[in-house]
Amino acid sequence: MDRESVYSASLNFFLAPVQRFLEDPTVTEIMVNGSQQIYVERSGQLRATNASFESEETLKSAVRNIAQFVDREIDEEHPILDARLPDGSRVHAVWPPCARQGVYLTIRKFRRDAYAIQDFIRLGSITPGAAEFLAHAVRVRRNILISGGTGTGKTSFLNALSGAIPENERIVVIEDNTELQLAQPHTLTLEARPAQSDGTVAIEIRELFRASLRMRPDRIIVGEVRGGEALDLVQSMLSGHAGSLSTVHANSPRDALLRLETLSLMSELDLPVHVARVQIASAISLVVQLERTETGARRISRIGEQRDLDSEGRYQMTDLYHTVWQRSPSGSLQPLLMPTGERPRYFDELPESPLLK
Repeated sequence: MDRESVYSASLNFFLAPVQRFLEDPTVTEIMVNGSQQIYVERSGQLRATNASFESEETLKSAVRNIAQFVDREIDEEHPILDARLPDGSRVHAVWPPCARQGVYLTIRKFRRDAYAIQDFIRLGSITPGAAEFLAHAVRVRRNILISGGTGTGKTSFLNALSGAIPENERIVVIEDNTELQLAQPHTLTLEARPAQSDGTVAIEIRELFRASLRMRPDRIIVGEVRGGEALDLVQSMLSGHAGSLSTVHANSPRDALLRLETLSLMSELDLPVHVARVQIASAISLVVQLERTETGARRISRIGEQRDLDSEGRYQMTDLYHTVWQRSPSGSLQPLLMPTGERPRYFDELPESPLLK
């Protein structure tokens, strides 16, 4: 029996209290708030369960087992753990005393069958016309930023949108933790590495990004920009690597650009704010905003185009699609993503310009 098989068998034993949730395809996330309180996410809704671990020590043993497999430590001196289960599910754990109610363990389950854009249409997250518009934008190499809060489905939508990239292109994907599942055959995935207790140094996304530029990529996809690599991404967009895709945490398209600006200023370069802003305004073409509704459903709420900075140096975001509320036959109000009538500026650069649908 190989090491991974031994680990899987051991993990099944230690995680027995939540095993049924790990095997349940309707559960997307498992949240353990100490040994006696366990929540799951189903269909976008948080639900309390009656499951529990026998004791806090049993829960600690499960987390130590996960840490051991990935050659990490978790204890009072190293209280935070990021790891992956054998099936690809992402694990995050926080240890006391940082976790005040016992060990906190969050497992985001890995989808073996990644969503395609047609799945988002079927679920009502986007209209067919808006989906085709974005697919066309990918094909003509627009730089697209996908924005949204935690749990809005940014990574899933990025994965679906990447399906519009031609199969003959060489794609480099850079992530903190591998989640994207691109269908194109010529895809290279780079994953950041945290520092290890044995002295192994961390490999940050920024280092991987610089390495990717020497790999002759046609496209660079960054799963999420969180730090100074934002500046590298923006500058690569301006220097021959058009058609990049990434995600960022923000509540609106304009906030997404401001967030990218802030992250760019976190690089070691002493970059003036105005210079960062000019570069971002030139690099980013479209921002796709995702939101999570009260029912837990994820949907695209806006698609905006960044245009030139105004006379005061502020971003000018123009909505190409926005949410319109319409009354259904049953009388309830339903959100619908509709074109605003604004024509994307980049259409004029193309030999054939499709109309917004």
